[in-house]
Amino acid sequence: MDLDDGELMLRYARGDLRAFETLYQRHRGGLYRYLSRHTRNPESANDLFQEVWSKVIASRERYEPRAKFQTFLYRIAHNCFVDYCRRSTVRAEVSGDAQEDWQGSLPAPDDDRPDSRAEHAQTVARYKAALAELPAEQRDVFLLYEESGLSLEEIAAITAVGPETAKSRLRYAVSKLRHALGTASELSATRSEVVAVTAKAVPEGG
Repeated sequence: MDLDDGELMLRYARGDLRAFETLYQRHRGGLYRYLSRHTRNPESANDLFQEVWSKVIASRERYEPRAKFQTFLYRIAHNCFVDYCRRSTVRAEVSGDAQEDWQGSLPAPDDDRPDSRAEHAQTVARYKAALAELPAEQRDVFLLYEESGLSLEEIAAITAVGPETAKSRLRYAVSKLRHALGTASELSATRSEVVAVTAKAVPEGG
């Protein structure tokens, strides 16, 4: 049976390096995407990625499983990104080198015809642009929801806002992305069909 994240972190604090490797393998993909989509700069994303894991390592002996490990991890990531924004005079520069990361943001075309590839590339470009244009607080909640696997209540705690505020930010973010892409189906690559966010996780009038 696979150990849960909290138990793995406790084992790592006692010196079990394999426990840390398991944690790292479980969460590295989502964490990197969260940071790279925020910064839109591979070098900055890599630096922040290393900084987050360094802080996890440094805090291993003080870790207490009062909440999910994901909450602990993404609170560190959120705070590192906020600090990065404060340090940076040029925020979130768009780099052409980030294309490979973004190509994995949306589903591949149903077939490999040139017209399908072109249409997919256009969808990726629209998604990139729409995400970049979101207000920072809406983009942060959206990316946390998409990448972390956390509930809206947990995301609210990470971002230091009330649950209703987090829900509202997520609803606005999804609505703007839907509008920018033209059809809701083009958002289907996000966390477990992001189209369902407004219908389930972010109910109208909720």
